[in-house]
Amino acid sequence: MFRFAHPALLIVLGTVLAAWLVYRSLRTPSGVTFSLASRLARISGPSGSLTAKIPDALRVAALVLLVITAARPQLYSVSREVLSPGVDIMLSLDTSGSMQALDFELDGDPADRLTAVKKVVSDFITKRPHDRMGIVVFGQEAFTQAPLTMDKGLLLSLVENMETGMAGDSTAIGSALAVAGKRLKDLKAPSKVMILLTDGNSNAGEVSPLEAARALKALGIKVYTVGVGGKGEAPFLVNTPFGRRLVYQRVDLNEEVLREIAATTGGRYFPAANTDELSKIYGIIDSLEKSEVKIKEFFHYRELYLYSLIPALVLLLFEFALRTTVIRVLP
Repeated sequence: MFRFAHPALLIVLGTVLAAWLVYRSLRTPSGVTFSLASRLARISGPSGSLTAKIPDALRVAALVLLVITAARPQLYSVSREVLSPGVDIMLSLDTSGSMQALDFELDGDPADRLTAVKKVVSDFITKRPHDRMGIVVFGQEAFTQAPLTMDKGLLLSLVENMETGMAGDSTAIGSALAVAGKRLKDLKAPSKVMILLTDGNSNAGEVSPLEAARALKALGIKVYTVGVGGKGEAPFLVNTPFGRRLVYQRVDLNEEVLREIAATTGGRYFPAANTDELSKIYGIIDSLEKSEVKIKEFFHYRELYLYSLIPALVLLLFEFALRTTVIRVLP
C-alpha cells in the first residue's frame, strides 16, 4: 500500500508552490530598454518565446518533485501476529439420509436440513477466524473430513461439498463422538469443544453415545449438542414410478440422549426446528466459546523519496545549464 508519511507537509508546501506560481504568472516580467526591440524579435525567431519558458517549466517540475520528496512517499505492508489462548473445535455433522427432510427454509424457499445446516455452519466458521476447527462427518460410519486447521477456506469448501448419505443412511452418534474425541484428546489447548449436530436417534455403530460422552468428560472435552428438525413426520422428496413425489415420513429425534451427552460433558443441548433457531444456536455457542485474541501489528516501510529527489536534482541542474548556456535570458 502507498502513503505519504507527512501528508500535512504535502498540503502546506503544495499550497505555497501554487501561490508562487500564481504570483509568477501575474507579476510584470522584467526587461531592458532597447531601441530596436523589433530586430531582436526577428533574431529570436517565432519559437523564441516558447523556448525561453523551458527553464521555468523545468524549475516548476523540480519544485513539485521536491514537495513530494518532503512529504516522504512510502510503500508499506502490515503483518500481524495473533496471540490467543485459542479454542479447538470439532464439528460433528450428521449427513444421514434423514437430513434430506424438506422442513427448513432459506430465503423463503423450502430447503432440506443439510442445506440449512451447511449455511449456518459456514457462517459459524467465518465468525471464528482465530480458532482451529475440524470436521467429522457421520451417518452409518464416522470419519474425519478435516483435521483441526486454521485454514477456513478449506473448511468452507468441505462443508459446501457435503452430501446426504456420504457416510451412510443410518446414524452412529457414538462413533461420531469417539472419532472427534480422538482428534481433541491429546491437544494442549486450554479449551476443547465439540459441536454435535444430528436429526435422528443413534441406531448404528459399536460405541454407545453415553459411553462416549463419559470418556469425553474424562478428557476435558465439552460437547454442545444440536437436535435438528421438529418432532413427528417430515416431508421428503422421493422417486416413485410416477416421478418425484413429496412423501411424509417419521424421523425420530432422541432429545433425551442429546441432553444427557451435553450435561455429562458440561455443555448444553439446543433444539433447532427451523433455520432461525439453528442460526441463533450457533450464535449462542459462538458467544459462549469466545477466544481472547491479542493482535500485534508490524508495519514494514519502503522509502520512495529517492524516486522524486533524484529527478528533481537532475531537472534543477538541467535548468541551470540551459539558463547559463543555450537559453540565456536578459536581464
